[in-house]
Amino acid sequence: MNILKQLLFAAGVVVMAASSAGLAQAQDRLKLAVGQRGNWDTSVSEIGSRLGIFKKHNLELQLLYTQGGGETQQAVLSNSVDIGVAGGIMGALSAYSKGAPVRIIAAETTGGQDLFWYVKADSPIKTLKEFDGRTVAYSTNGSSTHGIVNAFAQENGIKPRLTATGGPAPTLTQVMSGQIDVGWSAPPFGLEQLNKGEIRVIATGNDTRAFKTQTVRLLITNTSVLQNKKDQIERYMAAYRETVEAMYASDEALKVYADFVGVPLEIARRTRDDFFPKEALNPDRIVGLDTIVRDAVVLKYTAQPLTKEQLDELIQIPPRR
Repeated sequence: MNILKQLLFAAGVVVMAASSAGLAQAQDRLKLAVGQRGNWDTSVSEIGSRLGIFKKHNLELQLLYTQGGGETQQAVLSNSVDIGVAGGIMGALSAYSKGAPVRIIAAETTGGQDLFWYVKADSPIKTLKEFDGRTVAYSTNGSSTHGIVNAFAQENGIKPRLTATGGPAPTLTQVMSGQIDVGWSAPPFGLEQLNKGEIRVIATGNDTRAFKTQTVRLLITNTSVLQNKKDQIERYMAAYRETVEAMYASDEALKVYADFVGVPLEIARRTRDDFFPKEALNPDRIVGLDTIVRDAVVLKYTAQPLTKEQLDELIQIPPRR
């Protein structure tokens, strides 16, 4: 090979290397608002990122954590983020019915078995009926916890004083200091206090007709994002599904989760196995939609039931590839 050919060959190698590096760096970025940092179900994007699954789908995620589904939904509606994780289903139906530019791209959690309401160990409260007239916590307006406490009130004919307290940590502080009577939490938060006998569980989300075995939280986006970033949204969902599979396949994802939350592996395992059956995280099925639409009216989230045509417009889950 003469000198000219050698130079041309070397130049070609440099160009190819630069091109490959450019492709490697050209990951699409998606910004997410995630309700409740550290819950098993809300950690799919975090775990998938740490396992390199989203990178494999040419995506880089920027995760912003909120105090609940209401804040998450507001970030989506204002176009501050591309995707909202763990938005409450009643909040989404309410926003859509009022003309807000929201679209559902997946189910996030089905069933209310992970959410629980508790009191201090020495509290006189022992039943749901005794929530009447008491201060009862939920995270933020429009969240799944907000929907559940409203269902507690409606289904039991009681009038608790519903109080937005944010996430599990500040809620626990308010319960233990006597500022509120009944707090809310979700594993792994609160398990240590339960084990020590410092708090008692009174009810879970499954103690409501409206939320038991029904989809309670969603992945949502803005209509403009769905139009302008359709391919990225589809790749996100492909990576999301792959991550959910990984979370139940072996201990690798459990170890990542335990490290992320800062809990022992056995607590991480208990959180998954005792509170989150795999089907609860199935993103492809919104379960109990007929009942949810009816209950949205009963609980005063919508003025009238959404029609099939409206639901078809609202729910746009990308198909599996």
